Amino acid sequence: MRSQPISAKRRDRLRDLVQARGFASLGELAASLEVSESTIRRDLEQLEKDGHARRTHGGAFWTGDPDTMEVFQTRRDDSWPAKVAIGVAASSMIEDHDTILLDGGSTTYELARHLVQRPLQVVTNSLPVAHLLSASESIDLVMIGGCVRGRTAVTIGPMADTMLRSINVGKAFLSVAGITERGFFNSNMMLVESEKVMIEAADRTIVVADSSKFGKVSLSRLCGLQDVDTVVTDAGLQSEWKQHLEMADVELVLASKSEHKSTHLKTS
Repeated sequence: MRSQPISAKRRDRLRDLVQARGFASLGELAASLEVSESTIRRDLEQLEKDGHARRTHGGAFWTGDPDTMEVFQTRRDDSWPAKVAIGVAASSMIEDHDTILLDGGSTTYELARHLVQRPLQVVTNSLPVAHLLSASESIDLVMIGGCVRGRTAVTIGPMADTMLRSINVGKAFLSVAGITERGFFNSNMMLVESEKVMIEAADRTIVVADSSKFGKVSLSRLCGLQDVDTVVTDAGLQSEWKQHLEMADVELVLASKSEHKSTHLKTS
């Protein structure tokens, strides 16, 4: 049995160090691994390509899935590349110094991965998102309190709703379990009540959902199609749903899985 190459072992250690610290400087990584900073830069470049870190001046932030919160690990499926592309497209809609709200969910987590290092004020009810962004000194992070829903690690309930009613954000990014002609749906009634307050707290509401969510209904209705401003989804969306969104005067943004580019379709 062949042993693991030294470079691979070093990169594994590097990944563990960045993950454990949230942010690590080039100097401390080089000292810990007893190699030059130029070697660390090359290794960090590979770590960034693998989606585990984001390089910055003087070091790197961890952006991979946290081992302590494996809420998405068992939910990766064929739609995951679409979620990644949607995250990229949605991040391009955010300006530096914006005040935004991020709902829980795997797609909003992918969006959050592209916000590390950016100067933003972020409000979230998602423990994984808060964990990811908490290491970024450029982000003013506000965590919504309340009861934690174990499956998705989000805070919901009366306490969360009370706190949400006291804030205002420029943009709210929400995830949903289903979309039909009647509107947007999620599977938890308490979560939907919290998301309704999120819509009220936002100047602009943006739903991020892969195309597999269209045509599906879930337990509780969040709102009608016309009650959100924008939907960001992948290019696999069928034309009939484009027509439904156009009739509801909703802006549609289509993210390309292959090129990580997006197309805005104005509906007004």
